[in-house]
Amino acid sequence: MNHNGIEDLISVLYEMIQDARAVPLSSEKCIVEREKVLDLLDEISNSLPGELKQAKTIVDSRSEVITKARREAEEIRKQAQQQAQKMASKEEVYKLAEQQADELMRSTQAKVRELKQVTNAYVDDALRRTEESINVALGEIRESRAKFRSLTKPQPKAASPIIEDI
Repeated sequence: MNHNGIEDLISVLYEMIQDARAVPLSSEKCIVEREKVLDLLDEISNSLPGELKQAKTIVDSRSEVITKARREAEEIRKQAQQQAQKMASKEEVYKLAEQQADELMRSTQAKVRELKQVTNAYVDDALRRTEESINVALGEIRESRAKFRSLTKPQPKAASPIIEDI
């Protein structure tokens, strides 16, 4: 079977149960093909690590963006320092360069903080959505499994109403 995601697999499982033949004398119980249901549950279980890998990729991307921003900030700081050193011969020009370097440093640090906040918010939201998706899928899997187990458990036979007159 080839399905796009956990949601598709769960939909197929629901359809399979909805379309299953009813057990005689019971409107709540049905007959399903055990191997097909187990295969679907295996596919769902195997898909979960992919969802987790996607969340890890998002976290890794966040770290990469922050590292790059730090490198850029350091490079800008070094350039500002070099420029300030070249202008050291004249005190007034030097002070101006130092002010510009400080301003550049503050704006770079503000940019890094803003980038961290935006990245953290994005990663947190993506992880939250992934966690919710996984929790929903897990709940649906547990519910489907419970329904499946209740459908496959042998039911005790009712006592015969025949009374013996001996």
